[in-house]
Amino acid sequence: MNGGGKEWLESLSTRGIRPGLESITCILDALGSPQKAYRTIHVAGSDGKGSVCCMLESILVSAGYRVGMFTSPHIIAVNESIRINGSDISDEALEKSLLVIKETSERTCGCTNFEALAACAFLAFKEACVDIAIIEVGMGGRLDATNVLEPDVTVINNIGMEHTQYLGNDLGSIAAEKAGIMKPGIPCVTINTGDALKVIESRAVELGCPLTCVDPDDIDVLNCAPDHTLIRYDCKTYRLGLPGSYQGRNAALAIEALLCLKDSAKIKQFITIGLDEAFWPCRMQKLDDLPIILDATHTVKGAEFLSMDIGRIYGKVILVTAMLNDKDMDGVARNLSKIATKVLISSPDSPRAASAEALASHYRKYHDDVALYGTVPEAVEAALDQRGTVLVTGSFRTAEDCLRWLRRKR
Repeated sequence: MNGGGKEWLESLSTRGIRPGLESITCILDALGSPQKAYRTIHVAGSDGKGSVCCMLESILVSAGYRVGMFTSPHIIAVNESIRINGSDISDEALEKSLLVIKETSERTCGCTNFEALAACAFLAFKEACVDIAIIEVGMGGRLDATNVLEPDVTVINNIGMEHTQYLGNDLGSIAAEKAGIMKPGIPCVTINTGDALKVIESRAVELGCPLTCVDPDDIDVLNCAPDHTLIRYDCKTYRLGLPGSYQGRNAALAIEALLCLKDSAKIKQFITIGLDEAFWPCRMQKLDDLPIILDATHTVKGAEFLSMDIGRIYGKVILVTAMLNDKDMDGVARNLSKIATKVLISSPDSPRAASAEALASHYRKYHDDVALYGTVPEAVEAALDQRGTVLVTGSFRTAEDCLRWLRRKR
């Protein structure tokens, strides 16, 4: 096995996105199906998947379980995508599993970057002897590389228009792809309404899945603070370690998913402490020593909630934003322009980046003060010079660019 695991993983990025289960199944079969060595919870949706996973992880760790968690994309280091009991996988454990996946892939079938990373997570969790793993879908669901599980419960968070070139051009088609993670007789929890819910309900009947539908109106947000959210749900009050009113929806999904487990009686007494201790970076994250709020929002619904919550907690902000080219830039711009005194636009360091001019063309429809900068760090530095609260948002890569610059600066 020549070459490092991380270098090999990075080299696969050029293969792009390849929906389908053939390669991942081939690799896992050759390894003896490591994903069957522990229980799983499978989480899909357009918004809030990572936050739901984080809350599930925190509660289960509090309850004494050994927990694996796979999410994507990472922000700074790929280790972030694979967590064991609340900590990123070590370099040594990551390298060991990646080299096994590399060797297996090269003697069986090729794979993409995401397929390799998912297979690595499944193997690493087996090696770490986890009791249960929380697995976030990468894109869609039906043909996502994570859809090789036999989960204890599936979760489908809010569904919106995204990845239309792969998932379909209407909400019903996208919902059908995400409902593809549902399995015969396995409980499913969702918070969707309207057309998306109809698709999920139809699939639940077809597969005989017990379906729990969380009603957003049953979640009362009592207080939004810079470092937490207070909600009331099902006649109980919870303090969430994650800021943002939308985290109430994510918490309700996490609670209902855990109540579907066979050992829910043991787990539910740890829900309160687990939700309080949950932390997830770049979700309305206020940096300690700078007037910067960092958020990875990149969907219209996410921007709608972010605009409302930022306005409620901080008032008007200086907006620094950069996005990827496959997102609804106009919908995000429409929502975030409402809370911006100024809009500073750049382009993230990514091959999928939208040009600053393309993004600016949308913001100029809704805001009079729009300026362009060559890089995200240049835009952040200019924003800090203007002495106000700065919101940096638009994508995970935008957050990464900002955090890398701050590390160099310090």
